[in-house]
Amino acid sequence: MLTILFDGIAYGMLLFVLASGLAVTLGLMNFVNLAHGSFAMAGGYITVVLVNWLGFPFFASLPLAFAASAVIGFIFERTLYVHVYRKPHLDQVLFTIGLVFMSVAALDYVMGSSQVFVQVPDYLQGQFNFFGVGIGRYRLLIIVICGLLTIALQFILAGTRFGSRLRAAVDDSRVARGLGINVNRIFAFTFAFGSGLAGLGGALGVEILGLDPTFPLKFMIYFLIVVTVGGTSSITGPFLASLLLGISDVAGKYYVPTLGSFVIYTIMIVVLIWRPQGLFSRASSR
Repeated sequence: MLTILFDGIAYGMLLFVLASGLAVTLGLMNFVNLAHGSFAMAGGYITVVLVNWLGFPFFASLPLAFAASAVIGFIFERTLYVHVYRKPHLDQVLFTIGLVFMSVAALDYVMGSSQVFVQVPDYLQGQFNFFGVGIGRYRLLIIVICGLLTIALQFILAGTRFGSRLRAAVDDSRVARGLGINVNRIFAFTFAFGSGLAGLGGALGVEILGLDPTFPLKFMIYFLIVVTVGGTSSITGPFLASLLLGISDVAGKYYVPTLGSFVIYTIMIVVLIWRPQGLFSRASSR
């Protein structure tokens, strides 16, 4: 049971890093970006190319995956996304889902349709026993990295000047501009940072989740569930929701493998019936 709990926490942490960029763009920027998984896929394939093909050290590939995904996100935001910020949510959904299918087709053409994994160092493979609990080395690494990222992200959004400017730009962009805040720059940086987090999550998740061109479609629903169940009024909600869903999903697939894939959807339905605004949102949040 403790081993399942550990694996569930690791999976939940990974889900949070993968979905945190969507939590930022949807919760703080009020923009529905269903193509978020495409940036995660980009980070994953960048890591595969760097490590498997070019022989880069695994840890050296992680910041490169983050930076490359952030640059891709910045370019897309400045050239495409900026034109649909003020469009209705339905237009945003249709626009971003189109980008998903385009990215799937492009990666399938360039990289092929086979599932790939990344070659992690030998010292990160296997597991060790800690007071009778099987601890996977790579999953422990994910917990440590994702935990540090969560703390840093919470501090940036809640305890820095940039975070307060972002909230001001979202609440009333006209007043924010009048106060001298460069709203366009704030949004561009935020979107790029969220895309970089997705890319980093994709890089870390290749070994556990596998990677193929349908990645954005397979995990799109998971990203949406994390944000929906956790609520969009803060980062804390999606983080706690990720842990809840990760542990539930792993435990469900272990104890009731024939129905395991339904556990996470059952939790989502129950939560949304009980609290439509999200499990960890304030009732007054939009």
